[in-house]
Amino acid sequence: MPKKFMKRYIPSPEKVRSIESLHFLGDILHEPNLWHINRHCIARAFLIGVFLAFIPMPAQMLAAAFGAIWFNANLPLSVALVWISNPLTMPPIFYFNYKVGAMLLDRPVITFEFQLSWGWLSERIVEIGIPLYIGSIAVATVLACVSYLVIQFLWRRRVRTDWRRRRIRSNT
Repeated sequence: MPKKFMKRYIPSPEKVRSIESLHFLGDILHEPNLWHINRHCIARAFLIGVFLAFIPMPAQMLAAAFGAIWFNANLPLSVALVWISNPLTMPPIFYFNYKVGAMLLDRPVITFEFQLSWGWLSERIVEIGIPLYIGSIAVATVLACVSYLVIQFLWRRRVRTDWRRRRIRSNT
């Protein structure tokens, strides 16, 4: 993966450390692995960010930040990848997750009309919630592992290509 491209869009550690609302974290933000742009940190960031993007939960960005700190992944990228599921993409993503969960649980897919009311939610939460979360965990796990492996593969491929180009240039 091109480091220069990523460095252009990821905020610097100094910029994040200067945000006063994050001072309560103390020295956690000084961990160098949270800011490195290397194959391992970026692949772990994709694993965390993609996984949490497909799980319906509040505070996904906060969970991604804690996951990045726990697993020494690139913090800004982990948090940014959670935005795969944004207000425009959430309905199709979570409906697909629900259908996968219903298939895994061998339940029929319920046709329903969403109503924003406590009565509707309390009646349907178990009926829809269990297949939704089972499907979300399955889809999130598969996509996170695939993204991790794809990043590892693409990064290695890029490094090999760069080595070949340098060797060809040095031989001429």
